[in-house]
Amino acid sequence: MTTLEPFLMFQNGEAEEALRFYTGLFADGEVLTLLHTPEGAVQQAVFRVAGQRVRAFDSPVRHAWDFTPGVSLFVTCDGPEELEKLTGALLEGGAALMPLGDYGFGPFAFVTDRYGVSWQLSAGLPEGW
Repeated sequence: MTTLEPFLMFQNGEAEEALRFYTGLFADGEVLTLLHTPEGAVQQAVFRVAGQRVRAFDSPVRHAWDFTPGVSLFVTCDGPEELEKLTGALLEGGAALMPLGDYGFGPFAFVTDRYGVSWQLSAGLPEGW
């Protein structure tokens, strides 16, 4: 079966810290695979959050680029309470690109977390979106 999984490349040795933070935020959060290099960097990791498998690792090479808000993880929350909880947690050390509010299509927030990963969070979009 062909699959599609987001792949997060961390450049500051933060992959394990980030994936443990992410899996702690979601009820179904789980680390599925975690392999380290002899130096202790994450060589390969697979984790699950909100029903989605995500891959991550610590890049052994420093690149001129990093995460960008042009690519984000979109989370449809169970309701306003979960939306507020996740938005608040992801904002700790991060930044709001679009603060939690109603933008005409329901409660929504667009944030970049402390690791530079961007998240769009909604409490449910109107049918057809």
